[in-house]
Amino acid sequence: MIKEGLMNVAVLFGGDSVEHEVSIISAVQAMNHFDTEKYNVIPVYIAKNNIMYTSAKMLNIESFKDIAGLLKTSREIRLYNDGTGAFLKSEKKNDFSGKKPLKLDVALPVVHGTNCEDGTLQGYLEMLKIPYAGCDVLASAVGMDKAVFKSVLKTAGVPVLDGLRFSSREFVEYEANILNKIDSNIGFPLIVKPVNLGSSVGISKVNSKNELKAALDLAFSFAEYVLVERAVQNLREINCSVLGDGMECEASACEEPVMTDEILSYGDKYLSSESSKGMSSLKRKLPADLPSDMTETIKEYACRSFKAINGHGVARIDFLMDDVSKEVFVNEINTIPGSLSFYLWEATGVKYKDLLDKLVSLAFKRQRQRENLKFEIDTNILSQCGALGAKGSKGSKL
Repeated sequence: MIKEGLMNVAVLFGGDSVEHEVSIISAVQAMNHFDTEKYNVIPVYIAKNNIMYTSAKMLNIESFKDIAGLLKTSREIRLYNDGTGAFLKSEKKNDFSGKKPLKLDVALPVVHGTNCEDGTLQGYLEMLKIPYAGCDVLASAVGMDKAVFKSVLKTAGVPVLDGLRFSSREFVEYEANILNKIDSNIGFPLIVKPVNLGSSVGISKVNSKNELKAALDLAFSFAEYVLVERAVQNLREINCSVLGDGMECEASACEEPVMTDEILSYGDKYLSSESSKGMSSLKRKLPADLPSDMTETIKEYACRSFKAINGHGVARIDFLMDDVSKEVFVNEINTIPGSLSFYLWEATGVKYKDLLDKLVSLAFKRQRQRENLKFEIDTNILSQCGALGAKGSKGSKL
């Protein structure tokens, strides 16, 4: 039920992504931790065909055991802006408040993976002119592409592993040349990963040439481009969350996930006996057993990485550490981390409901800043169309 006088927050989740189910888990966790004295929480589930639905049943993770059945009892909806604000409207009837569409105050995207976390959904929300939490279009796109992200961090002086990025078409045409580059420039053991996926999907550790082709085929089945980089020896993975924007950033406690294999897998993250808890169910050492100076170095790199892409909201930066040499490298950034990394903030002393408050506050802060910008200029170009002709004058950009 929608209560008058409270802020209406739409939580968007699902989407056309291999991380669809993980998104559902993260979103249900978030929706059940909002302060119900401040917010009306409206679930906006994006099916894999990109049709949107809402239902109060979506606040219960058990409802998603039968998604087809859930959608039969849910309302198909759409978002729109009529010039006075953004609204959520039922496709069949306007029954949110009895007579009219529901006005939205702010949106919280809790989506993971391509076609949603990569800037696609963020661009849609910007066109609707609705304040939303998290990274904007550019930061989301940069964060999703592991190769582009590495390039940005190199420029910012943050340590990353060198890698080789190539497409499936390039590999078909220049296979021998690419394999030679991999052998001479990277060497074995190495890691093969899709360039724009998260949750460890499609990632393989390769110890010899005999294993390389199968790893590339797996990665290419999920993405057009892959990234190959050397494997860190004596590996420890360390994660740290950050919260803020491009100007101010604070880091959470650091964690060390417990791996069952040579790399942290999708199964480690989500297929435990408590898989309905998402990333929060992952076995981990929290805080990570690190010297204080190493902890501070990782926190510093986390904030520098976040600021380098002009990050916003909450993110998680994953690190690779050689436990012998003590070298540490930024592996990737998760611009909408699994479970919104709430467990890292709770270990830092920040309750989940307060983390969500902060995300909403940051969304409005960015919206106020954008409202101070100009998105139009005085021009009389169209009044000259008759003189210039439909194709414009010679040499003009028309």
